[in-house]
Amino acid sequence: MTRHPSLSPAPPRVLAHRGLVTADDAAHGVVENSFAAVAAAHAAGVAYVESDCHLTADGVVILFHDDDLSRVTGDPRKIADVRLPELEELMAGRGGLVTLPQALEAFPDVRFNLDVKAEAAAEPVGRLIAPHAERVLVTSFSDDRRRGALAAARTAGAALRPATSPGSSTVARLVAAQRLGLRGTVRRLLTDLDALQIPERQGPVRVVTRGLVGAAHAAGVEVHVWTVNDPEDMQRLLDLGVDGLVTDRADLALAVVNER
Repeated sequence: MTRHPSLSPAPPRVLAHRGLVTADDAAHGVVENSFAAVAAAHAAGVAYVESDCHLTADGVVILFHDDDLSRVTGDPRKIADVRLPELEELMAGRGGLVTLPQALEAFPDVRFNLDVKAEAAAEPVGRLIAPHAERVLVTSFSDDRRRGALAAARTAGAALRPATSPGSSTVARLVAAQRLGLRGTVRRLLTDLDALQIPERQGPVRVVTRGLVGAAHAAGVEVHVWTVNDPEDMQRLLDLGVDGLVTDRADLALAVVNER
């Protein structure tokens, strides 16, 4: 099958979920999605870093998961209400804030899997990744945000479309169609996708099945499962045929993949 340049060579792939924060790093105050976490993933030999995009009050795209600062820094304010210099100060002792332009420039051989978390971030994310489309995959729980970022990349002159994975509503329809045996609907929903990034289960519903993996592969779409931190689960999912593991323990996942 023809793969997007960001998804080559052939799988399996390890995607460092918000970078890599080891126990020792955490003991020294390093947090997820920081410059240090991305650097640690890169140093461990990870080719793919999964991260998240928000927009600051002064219009800068940063790598940060939550829409507020409370969990990571103890500050209750929204990311959208804080300017970049203050965010940099808050993150200085936590591994360092990293903006999307900084990440793309500082790690030119890392492939970024970017989840657009805020509607306001979609257009600037697309514009910023346009020159790097060959090493970026865009996703979002919202298909509208995802499509907005892809459209912005195209408008900004991207030489090719960034790779992409669907939002949660498309995934829900896809899982239902697969369960009902609606093959035509499954094929249609997988059109123009490069990866299907999904949890193994959603509450009581099993999302990852051998049938869904087979249908995705028949359409030329990879399957990446999040968030997988146990080595036995990693082995089991790879045996099932999944192509990528999104994990907080990229160091363990690399060892599992390299032993196969």
